[in-house]
Amino acid sequence: MNTIKQYAPGFIACFVISLLAQAIALALPSIGAALFAIGIGIVCGNTFLNKSCFEAGTKFSERSLLEYSIVLTGATLMLSDILAVGWNGLAFVACQMTLTVFAAYQIGRLLGFGRKFRLLMGAGNAVCGSSAIATVSPVIRADSKDKGISITIVNVTGTILMVSLPLLTGWLYQHEVMNTSAMIGGTLQSIGQVIASAKLVGGEVVDMATIFKIIRIVFIVLVALVYSRMNVEQEGAGLFSKQQAEHGKVKAGIPWFIIGFFIIAVVHSLGWIPEPVSRVAKLVSQQFEIIALAAIGMRVKFRDLAAEGPKAMLYGVSVGACQVLVAWILIRLFLGA
Repeated sequence: MNTIKQYAPGFIACFVISLLAQAIALALPSIGAALFAIGIGIVCGNTFLNKSCFEAGTKFSERSLLEYSIVLTGATLMLSDILAVGWNGLAFVACQMTLTVFAAYQIGRLLGFGRKFRLLMGAGNAVCGSSAIATVSPVIRADSKDKGISITIVNVTGTILMVSLPLLTGWLYQHEVMNTSAMIGGTLQSIGQVIASAKLVGGEVVDMATIFKIIRIVFIVLVALVYSRMNVEQEGAGLFSKQQAEHGKVKAGIPWFIIGFFIIAVVHSLGWIPEPVSRVAKLVSQQFEIIALAAIGMRVKFRDLAAEGPKAMLYGVSVGACQVLVAWILIRLFLGA
């Protein structure tokens, strides 16, 4: 009961915002409910709903509901859809993630940030935003300040790209499904941002961009393994430490919702999920998505942005710009755009 009381205010606020966003979207279907949910959430979360009592519920809505939504998405996709990215798509994701970590590390060094903070920024931008930062933080023994700042900057960068990428992909690719999905799913920081951005394009891009993003999330295990062998303590020393490699322990695995997604997708591919059940799963998944996007908006705080200062924001925007540029090059190389 105490847990329900703790989560209820934030969840109810996000739920109401989601309903309002969907109502507005009925009048403006070309924009869609996703952007309205995030926009209304940002406004409310920085004004009359900017209270600590909403914190637990918005955090639950942002993270847990989005995870449940991803699992339910498996009931609407076939394994053939997931495999549609092909080897070229996998190569694109691997190269994109590697170069993103490298760019974040080098840009952070030029701007004078510490090694651990640069590694957190690399993981957050390359993999899945806050979740990736939370996963690798204990691996590199990052302090809470670096963790908090990196989460804020990564989320802000993702929010900027979330709105701008649909415009960019319309200009570059005329919203062709594979290339647009690769750009959105291969660059945006959190899966909520991927879904929101893809919904602004619509059609098959939502499903395909989600698949690209899921592949990135699975790769968090490899990122954590590499990080565990890095020399993160001595600034200016070699990047990899023999002692760290011998004694580093990785506490990372594939997130439960990714495993659940693949299990449900296999069951659906075998024809064991009736069509009516699949339709209900899709509907519930969409509702969870909109509520989660409202929570994402509510958790973007203007005061946090102001507190980090222009230098940290410059770092985030620079990494985001590099991600987009590298993705454009790799899409031309691997996907023929």
